[in-house]
Amino acid sequence: MSAPIRLAVIGMGKIAHDQHLPAIAADPDFQLVATVSRHGGPVDDLPFFPNIEALIESGLAVDAVALCTPPQVRRAIAATALAQGWHVFLEKPPGATLAEVVTLEEAARATGASLFASWHSRYAKGVEPARAWLADRRIDSATVTWREDVRVWHPGQEWIWAAGGFGVFDPGINALSIVTRILPRPFFLTEAALDVPSNRQAPIAARLQFRDTAGVAIAADFDFRQEGPQHWDIVVETDRGPLRLADGGATLTLPDGSVPTAAEGLHGEYPGLYARFAAVIRAGTSDVDVAPLRHVADAFLLGHRNLVEPFVE
Repeated sequence: MSAPIRLAVIGMGKIAHDQHLPAIAADPDFQLVATVSRHGGPVDDLPFFPNIEALIESGLAVDAVALCTPPQVRRAIAATALAQGWHVFLEKPPGATLAEVVTLEEAARATGASLFASWHSRYAKGVEPARAWLADRRIDSATVTWREDVRVWHPGQEWIWAAGGFGVFDPGINALSIVTRILPRPFFLTEAALDVPSNRQAPIAARLQFRDTAGVAIAADFDFRQEGPQHWDIVVETDRGPLRLADGGATLTLPDGSVPTAAEGLHGEYPGLYARFAAVIRAGTSDVDVAPLRHVADAFLLGHRNLVEPFVE
């Protein structure tokens, strides 16, 4: 496929408008041909549909779709798109359950379409230089602090508090997507504590303890109740001193104080995602890494639940 990939965006919420549409507009590999949403209206006078079934019935020529819906409804939409032979971009998290994602991966193989489970934080500009620097270092420990104000970043998004909505793991999975990328060895959960508001189904905070296959400790602190300065930080202690990733992976500081950057082509999380999606489609392959989702699933399996005060927005 050498012509622009004709793309429809499904689920026109804040992330679609703020991140997806600008990245698509700047990428010559893609041509936005339609938007699909239960709410809102058309973008730039392009065709607009209330659901994927109406898009299919229209007969509009589409090669791929980007799904920006809440995870609870994403599997059915993705399966419908794959049945059309359309390539599918899944916003993070790629599904509400691991089984859903495995089923979609099998469907993509059966239809020959490409499936891309995107992890936007892996495309922050400090992540790949951090991975390269850590590859031949002795790692002694890692600490993740991901604390943000849910009222600022997810105002009015009731789905995030429902079963399958992930709660604080919606941002926390971004941290896990980085850590699973930069650390050289696999790691696994040993204990977890989840703070769940008494009027909600999903946690508002979580404290996690991991060990890697060499016994190195990794600790994570996720909290949706942060006021004032927000924290999206990862510190990896090594035999050469601490490596620090701040601002959600955007700022890397090495022990000597230097601040290396990624290659120019990797700058920008969503431009990087769309460049990767185009490459996957052109190659006729899929890119589906469930490691971050697996750690979240393990936290729900193993975690001790603490009921805390109700959350009222």
